[in-house]
Amino acid sequence: MLLSIIIPAFNEEKTIGLVLKRVTEVNLPVPLSREIVVVDDGSTDQTDRIVEQFQAKNPQDTIRYFKQPVNQGKGEALRLGIQQAHGQFIIIQDADLEYDPEEYAHLLQPLLAGRADVVYGSRFMGGRPHRVLYFWHTVGNRFLTLLSNMLTDLNLTDMETCFKVFRSEIIKNVELNEKRFGFEPEVTAKIARIPGIRIYEVGISYYGRTYQEGKKIGWRDGFRAIFCILKYNLFLTKANTKAVLDVDSARPIPR
Repeated sequence: MLLSIIIPAFNEEKTIGLVLKRVTEVNLPVPLSREIVVVDDGSTDQTDRIVEQFQAKNPQDTIRYFKQPVNQGKGEALRLGIQQAHGQFIIIQDADLEYDPEEYAHLLQPLLAGRADVVYGSRFMGGRPHRVLYFWHTVGNRFLTLLSNMLTDLNLTDMETCFKVFRSEIIKNVELNEKRFGFEPEVTAKIARIPGIRIYEVGISYYGRTYQEGKKIGWRDGFRAIFCILKYNLFLTKANTKAVLDVDSARPIPR
């Protein structure tokens, strides 16, 4: 069985090499192997050179690299990565190491046990370490999660988390439109509508960055997230999504 690790990156020359090293060194649960799908979202720094050098020095690792001709946004990079992924499972890994690859086994456990179709890694549950940063970011994240939950009827604690793991046939059959950080509320709204979907949450650690260290999300993205929550929950029709498979058709997942 194959795990596809999608890494969207934009001007991440300071961290992309370390991210790739950490991801390739992670011990995955048996019987999983891995492929890494890096989508460079039009970087203008040395991100591309660093990825290509890492590929050349580590031919034993399956690393597939795609570069957008211009910057189009994280959502667009993820959409390309999802299209190109070959694995039975797909996990999203940011290129900045705010999220720890060592937690893959923890995130995958409900999927490998055959209990889940989608797993969210929550920064707001469990006893794992968290860097203390911005108060209003936390308030904003909790507000967006609450608003999303009110409209999806889910009880997530962290809708905006990067760490999401999907069974491939689920996410590949969801039509995604958002180009930037609207990916999170859009994908949540759309998977919540799939009949019989099983969504789990597990607590994760979080090593957030400051803006000086390269954090990119800002208040404008928060307002876009509100717009996306309303758009994809209140105005989403069947015409907005592809025909999604019956989730029971692909069960059970081997234990």
